[in-house]
Amino acid sequence: MKSVAATGVAVTHLPATAQAIPKGSDPSRRAHSADMIYRQLGTTGELVSAIGMGGYHLGKQDDPAESIRLVHAGIERGISFFDNCWDYNDGISEVRVGQALRNGFREKVFLMTKIDGRTREEYNKQLEQSLGRLQTDMIDLVQFHEVIRMEDPDRIFAKGGAIEAAVAAREAGKIRYIGFTGHKDPAVHLRMLEVAKKNNFHFDTVQMPINVMDAHFRSFTRQVMPVAIEQGIGVLAMKTFGDHFILDSKTVQPIEALHYGLTQPVSVLITGIDSMAILEQAAEAARTFKPMTQDAMAALLARTEMAAAEGKYELFKTSSHFDGTAQNPKWLGQDLTGKAG
Repeated sequence: MKSVAATGVAVTHLPATAQAIPKGSDPSRRAHSADMIYRQLGTTGELVSAIGMGGYHLGKQDDPAESIRLVHAGIERGISFFDNCWDYNDGISEVRVGQALRNGFREKVFLMTKIDGRTREEYNKQLEQSLGRLQTDMIDLVQFHEVIRMEDPDRIFAKGGAIEAAVAAREAGKIRYIGFTGHKDPAVHLRMLEVAKKNNFHFDTVQMPINVMDAHFRSFTRQVMPVAIEQGIGVLAMKTFGDHFILDSKTVQPIEALHYGLTQPVSVLITGIDSMAILEQAAEAARTFKPMTQDAMAALLARTEMAAAEGKYELFKTSSHFDGTAQNPKWLGQDLTGKAG
């Protein structure tokens, strides 16, 4: 098994919350391959594949059997980290993955999903729906989704907020780890970490855009990643291609974009896989990966600098194109005044 430890993401301890391993998450039975990279997930003590299979794209196939085939093929290639979200494709993404993980496949993966609810009530409702769709009684990691507004941390950590539901779900064995995601502005991520610290709460993971253009514009790589690593939080990279927009810039090729992301001190690079061809591309990136030298990264960033300057190809930062909760505020539940969020 090939292992590339992410710089600064070494295991220092196994938290009490990770001591008991509920049924369906035995690390010794997870997918593995000599051609895949495996890394520590922050300070959780978990070893997971450095390539994560994005959940959104697993709900786009016309034929459910094709989605299931992609999941099984990913597992065969050693991918053990599977991403998802309560709202992806109106829940179809979770349903498809749940179908794929029957008959013993659940034990082969580290399963993650995301919840939009900002209140205890809404979080609990969405979590129960996710558990049902995924056909499991325990999800390894659940993250607060789309923390993209400066007030999101206040809502989550308020009295009656979603953090209460998440901690209770962890204590009940419904989830094992807690994280958050976002793609809008590093300032929001940093505020989420600040509010968590004030509330004596430690996130296990944080998901953020890390790509060849991010370094030049509202950079999560430069501003958030070092803070997360210092706090022992597992970094989950996303938006390697920014859907297709970063590749549309014609400044970078898919494999080198994946290699750039894998060179960063991240635990997992989550990438959308909607076909066997894209799965093979991700598998090739893992199989051929060697950390890029500083000179090689500098050359690549110099090549993307002009295209990246104003966020033209990172639409998740500069538009509402990727903001599901902005288009569906009811998903968030009630805000602090009791009005619809």
